[in-house]
Amino acid sequence: MEEPSYIIAIGASAGGIEEINTFFEHTPLDSVAYVIVQHLSADFKSRMVELLSKHSKLIVKEAAQGMAVCTNMVYLIPNNKFMTINNNKLYLTDKSKLKGPHLTINTFFNSLAAYNGKKAIGVILSGLGSDGTEGIRAIKEAGGMIIARNPETTEFSSMPAHAIATDMVDFILEPEFMPKTIESYVKHNTAIQDDKKNDDKSIALIVDHIREKLPFDFSDYKKSTIIRRTKRRAASLNIYSLDEYLVLLKDAPDEVEALAKDFLISVTAFFRDADAFEAVKKNVFPKILESLLPQEEIKIWVAGCATGEEAYSLAIMLKEMLTGNHKETIVKIFATDIDSEALIYAGKGIYGSERMKNVNEAYLNKYFDKKENNYIVRPEIRKMLIFAQHDLVKNPPYCNMHLISCRNLLIYMAPVLQKKVYTMLLFGLRTNGYLFLGSSENPLTILDNLEVVDKKWRIYKNLKNKRSVTFETFALPEMLHVGRTGSVTKEDSSKYLNSSLTENINNALANSMNFLAVCVDHENTVIKSYGNTSKYLLQQNFNTNLVELLPKSLAVAFNTLSKEVLKTNEASNVKGIRVKQSGSMMEISLTVSPVLLENDHKGLIVVFQDDISLRTGMEQYPAFDETEYNRRYTDIMAEELKQVKKELTASYHKLDASNENMQSFNEELISANEEMQSTNEEMQSVNEELHTINADYQLKNKELLEINDDLNNYFRSNINGQLFIDNEMRLMKFSPGAVKHINLVETDIGRPISHISTNIKFETIIADTKLVLEKGIVITKEIEAANGKWYQIMIMPYIEASHRNKGAIITFNDISELKETQSELKNKNRSLMRINADLDHFIHATSHDLLAPLGNIEASIALMNELNIEDSNLSEFLLIINSSIQTFRSLITDIATIAKVESDLVPTEAIDVSEIINNIEWSLKDKIASSGAEIVRKFDIPEIQFSKKNLRSILYNLIANAIKFRSDKSPKIIVSTFSKEESCIITIEDNGKGIPPKEIDKIFEMYGRLHQDIEGSGIGLYLAKKIINAAGGSILVESTHGKGTKFIIDLGSKCAI
Repeated sequence: MEEPSYIIAIGASAGGIEEINTFFEHTPLDSVAYVIVQHLSADFKSRMVELLSKHSKLIVKEAAQGMAVCTNMVYLIPNNKFMTINNNKLYLTDKSKLKGPHLTINTFFNSLAAYNGKKAIGVILSGLGSDGTEGIRAIKEAGGMIIARNPETTEFSSMPAHAIATDMVDFILEPEFMPKTIESYVKHNTAIQDDKKNDDKSIALIVDHIREKLPFDFSDYKKSTIIRRTKRRAASLNIYSLDEYLVLLKDAPDEVEALAKDFLISVTAFFRDADAFEAVKKNVFPKILESLLPQEEIKIWVAGCATGEEAYSLAIMLKEMLTGNHKETIVKIFATDIDSEALIYAGKGIYGSERMKNVNEAYLNKYFDKKENNYIVRPEIRKMLIFAQHDLVKNPPYCNMHLISCRNLLIYMAPVLQKKVYTMLLFGLRTNGYLFLGSSENPLTILDNLEVVDKKWRIYKNLKNKRSVTFETFALPEMLHVGRTGSVTKEDSSKYLNSSLTENINNALANSMNFLAVCVDHENTVIKSYGNTSKYLLQQNFNTNLVELLPKSLAVAFNTLSKEVLKTNEASNVKGIRVKQSGSMMEISLTVSPVLLENDHKGLIVVFQDDISLRTGMEQYPAFDETEYNRRYTDIMAEELKQVKKELTASYHKLDASNENMQSFNEELISANEEMQSTNEEMQSVNEELHTINADYQLKNKELLEINDDLNNYFRSNINGQLFIDNEMRLMKFSPGAVKHINLVETDIGRPISHISTNIKFETIIADTKLVLEKGIVITKEIEAANGKWYQIMIMPYIEASHRNKGAIITFNDISELKETQSELKNKNRSLMRINADLDHFIHATSHDLLAPLGNIEASIALMNELNIEDSNLSEFLLIINSSIQTFRSLITDIATIAKVESDLVPTEAIDVSEIINNIEWSLKDKIASSGAEIVRKFDIPEIQFSKKNLRSILYNLIANAIKFRSDKSPKIIVSTFSKEESCIITIEDNGKGIPPKEIDKIFEMYGRLHQDIEGSGIGLYLAKKIINAAGGSILVESTHGKGTKFIIDLGSKCAI
């Protein structure tokens, strides 16, 4: 049978049996195979193969180890196994004895996704829990299709509801509509794959439309991936033309978002590729920690973080290594993605239990809090991460990173876009920083700048501080759903020109008056600037903190003045700050003034201006005392610190008391929650098993009703009558045929049997029935009815499954015809016996009459021989006559013997076998001596119950034949006796000529002779078999031509004791 093009995996739990039956009642024959993964109790034998076969025209089998998957077949998981698929074969492993739900659906779905890829189809039916959620993610990531049943119309909605919550489900249907959808999907999934030219044109228009409506640009993503996912999305809506789908997109904004989300499948997992994370832990993190300067932060960028599992995994591993001198090291992990919904999910740090399978128990207990079926990331890990929306294609990179992780994202991009992103990632790394990619990604375009740390897991080290990147390609991040306009109105144009003119005038004034004005917020972040920034500020990439952009002396002065101005809300200035810029020394005056920003937030206007006294020789100001300003700044900070400490102390005392109460309450809640969780899991498992068993019992009840119908129909069709009697001798039930023999009506049920009259002469029926009830025996009698018919009446116990006697069954079998036949047979038998007796008398008389003349002839020949007749011809004739007479005599004797065997009832006795063999050896002593024969005795049973005369005849014949038909070797004859299954067995084995296979069947025939050159009558073995068969036994022969023969005699009776 051929391999299937598609494999449909069906996951089901509680309530799934009826849905599976419904599904397969509507399933057509097609080039696909089905695998059912159902939650079953390991202690309960499943009958799904038998039950499902009644609802499907497909062949249904229970899966076995190494079983190949073929088209038009349904495979069912055994009740105590996990199942996977690889190379088109099913593989089984034992479940552990742990009670509770086993995620058998996830296990199979994951293996199906890995093996069958985009030709995998997952179906989620009713069930409790969330098994299958992880598996459908794997199938979806591999390009497959997912169907879930409608959770609103089922009692057990948990499994389909969890599946739908992942946003990975393509269809939500009732079970009866699923097969048609699958058939349509399979047929049409390749139906729109042929017109490449039109596909390219249509997909370009679709990507442009998405770019117009949403801040996503997929134009440089791999075209094959975009086309495949677009076609699958269209097929799910029964649209098989990309042009038609584009028309739908233009009329349905929701579908645009759904398609974009399909392109942005957020699939990730904790510690995905565990060995890869171990490589980072072993080869990367130790080197980063060794290279840290005092007070330096660790900066990591996780690009394309999806729902955050990978970013949290890196945080957990790094947290484990922050010990000793690095215990207080600050870690900032920038986790970015273009998908805002995925980022919101990641920011919550709450994950279902099905996502935690790769997290070891130590990490779970240390870094997560369990709440119901979810795990919540603890604050010490959460504070290490900063989640932000970031378009890796359009936005500038995060810079000066110790590690950048960008795994399994670039594989969806076209080469030109990959090159651009690789260059940007390189720019974001510091010298000796590390790049962590997916196993299928290869940074060939930047490989000259990298050192390979781990080739298998794609870990690289940045060797150079050369950052070549074109910033014109970058833009600030855009928020989702920002409206776009196609033209600018006159009013908008005027505003734009006025704004631009004001900006230009302000910059011109600042430059002409030789000053720089900067607006900052309360955290010193630059908001706006006017003037020449290069003259007063340091040039640093992507830094907006004014303190870090200022030379040291200016930074000291600004730090002090900014604190004083924010405190007093009054402007302040300082002059004579000496700064060396571009190789020359200049004096700068600094003025800091308060300003109120939007939402009443405090800000500062900072003005930097040349102090012209240094160049004109005018009045000199006192030189700027950096030490004095540092002291003033320290005093301000000390005062703020003192105030903060007071506030913290007061807050601490309040929180301490509250914390103790909360801690106690929390411990009680945790304890109660653990108990409830344990109970819930047990109840869930028990509930699933009970539901499965209940469904099976309902099916059994249905079968019992069918069996009851069969029995009722059997009773109606049964011509023999049957009565069912309880232990109180009351009638429980009767068959229609019983009415012929006993005067019965329906109202007689429940009456004592003694009150019911019969039409048969069975006076002992009551006594016999009581005897059966008391002793549990079976009584059979033949009774004549009043109308002359005969019945065999059987009374037997009515025994329940518990082996308890509940009553009796009386059966009336009409044996009138049998009686007539028996009478005829008796008459014929008496006639045959008379004929047989006449034949016996004839044979004995004939043999006697024939033997008398033969004796006279023999005597005459003997007399003639005594006369010494010299005529040689006459002597030869006398020999011939004598030989013929002897043969004739033997023949008459054998016929008489056969007749005697058939007519005589020979009495048996205990026979000493050794005595019989001794007698035979004496009779054959001349032949034994002349042939050199040896008779070996192996008697496990020394005495045998049989006719002594007949046993001697049998053994004599077989031993004589062994000597007569010997080979060139001296005859060796082994006579053995033993008991087998209470029967007495004799074997005679020789080393003679043996019997050709084609002649074996002839040896027991009358006058059957194999060797015409050796003297014999051919009646000995026939006579032996007659004797044995007459005694109820059997004789078999085993022979190898040229090696010997073995006769096996079963005497048909027990051995003598």
